[in-house]
Amino acid sequence: MVPLGQPSQQSRLGIPQVHRGHANLGESQLRTPFLQLSEQCRWIDGHENLLNEMPIVKTLHWSDEQACAAFAQRLALCPALAQALLYLHGDLGSGKTTFTRYLLQALGVTDRVKSPTYAVVEPYEVTANGQNLSIWHFDFYRFNDPREWEDAGFRDIFASLGLKICEWPDKARGVLPPSDLDIHLTVNLDGSRDVRLCAQSELGEDLTA
Repeated sequence: MVPLGQPSQQSRLGIPQVHRGHANLGESQLRTPFLQLSEQCRWIDGHENLLNEMPIVKTLHWSDEQACAAFAQRLALCPALAQALLYLHGDLGSGKTTFTRYLLQALGVTDRVKSPTYAVVEPYEVTANGQNLSIWHFDFYRFNDPREWEDAGFRDIFASLGLKICEWPDKARGVLPPSDLDIHLTVNLDGSRDVRLCAQSELGEDLTA
């Protein structure tokens, strides 16, 4: 990983703008402020559940590999991580395995951490935050047979307690359960990383707090 900062301010998705009118509908674009406000209120009332379900998004910038390691160490201190399902997104070489290595080391893993490209999954057992913790590191890059999900016992693993970290989750779309936190990694020209955290559950929100 190329010499990879500090988190930027958290950003949340805003309410979409309500269009004032549409020429094809024969409506005037000059609406009264009261009518515009009423339409926006109706939109909010009708989409309250949608707004509540929008993921919490936080952006970070890792200027070097030390910034990646520092984030992993902070994340490892969060008690909610013990039962979390993390999805790691990014191109080859974006740092998914490097981040996983730093996270597992921060949790107490002393074994060599490598991406289980051919084995698909690598299990670990550690004591973290005073508790026994089971960890499964998945790499679905070569996963192409849904039958393997059952045959390899992956369904049972995801139904059990513990931390699951998934690289290339899109390769197993359709069988993977919903994540708690999606981590998107983008490599910049200078080797730094832009990171987008998308919390998909209350547990995921705890991890991004």
